[in-house]
Formats: sequence, C-alpha cells, structure tokens
Amino acid sequence: MRVVAEIPHPKTKITIFSWNGRYLIKFEYGLLEQTYKVSEMDLTSEDDINEIVSESFIAKVMARFMEMEKDFGQAINEVV
Repeated sequence: MRVVAEIPHPKTKITIFSWNGRYLIKFEYGLLEQTYKVSEMDLTSEDDINEIVSESFIAKVMARFMEMEKDFGQAINEVV
C-alpha cells in the first residue's frame, strides 16, 4: 500500500492510498475512521479523487462521524 496524497483539512485527516488496483480514501477523526474504496479503472487519473473529495462530501463524512461518535459513546456507556 502506498500513500498517494494527503488532503489538508482542519477537522479530519484525509489520506489517499493506492492498493491492489484501488484507491482508498481514508478519513480520520479522533478514534474513528471511514474508508472509501474506488477502483482505479473507474477514474481517469488521480486528480479525479480531488473531485470526489469535495466540500459537500466532506460535510457528509463529518456528519457521519458525529453519528458514529454518538453511537459509540452510547455503546461504551452501556458497558460501564
């Protein structure tokens, strides 16, 4: 697996990997991660990834992180 790029963002770490004929778009927020896989065959170049990782997509990813954080917190509270 090789790192293709890191996309700067103030709220989440975004790393693009190339692995096994796919691009992996990985978002990290605290202890949480979201990874999206795209076949290299579906893109014309690595530049297409920047179009996928638009501000509107990032906003949806961040909203999902908030839900994940809430769900995970509830799950932990049920255990302790």
